[in-house]
Amino acid sequence: MRLLLTCLAAVLLLTSCEREKASKPKDFKTSDRETLLPPADSLEYGKTYLPIYSHIYHVHEHRTYDLTVTVSIRNVSLSDTIFIVHGDYYNTKGDKIREYFKKPVYVQPMETIEIVIAEDDSEGGSGANFVFDWAIRDQKNPPLFEAVMISTYGEQGVSFSSRGVRIYE
Repeated sequence: MRLLLTCLAAVLLLTSCEREKASKPKDFKTSDRETLLPPADSLEYGKTYLPIYSHIYHVHEHRTYDLTVTVSIRNVSLSDTIFIVHGDYYNTKGDKIREYFKKPVYVQPMETIEIVIAEDDSEGGSGANFVFDWAIRDQKNPPLFEAVMISTYGEQGVSFSSRGVRIYE
C-alpha cells in the first residue's frame, strides 16, 4: 500500500512538472524570417487591427477566465510572398505592451506563422489587440489575421475566434 501511494505521488509530481513546463510562454523568434523588403514602389502597404482577449469575464466583473491566444498570420496567396513589417500588442487601455516584429519578415505562399500568448499572460486584458503593418505585391490577396482564444476549467471549455480588419489612417 505504501509503495502504491509513493508511486501515485511520483506520477502526480511528474505530471504537474510537465504541465508547468508547458504553460511557460515560448519566446517568439523571427530572426530566421527577417528579410529586406523589395522596392517600395512594387508593394502595397496596409494595416490590420486584430482584437484578442487575454481573459473574459464570468458571472461578474471580478471573476475571469484566463485564455491562451493563438494569433495566426496567414498568406492566402497561392503564388506571392507577403511581408509583415511591424506587429504591436496593446492592452485594454491602449498602451503598447509588446513589439513582435522589429524587422520585416516574410510569409511564403499558403504559409501561416503564429504568435502564442500564454494563458498565464494576462497583461493584455479583455480588450487586448494587435496592429500589424504589412506589405504585398499582389493587391488581390492581403494577409489574413485570425486569433483563437481557448481555455478549460475542470469540465468547462471555452473557445472562440476573432478576425482582423483592415484599418486606414
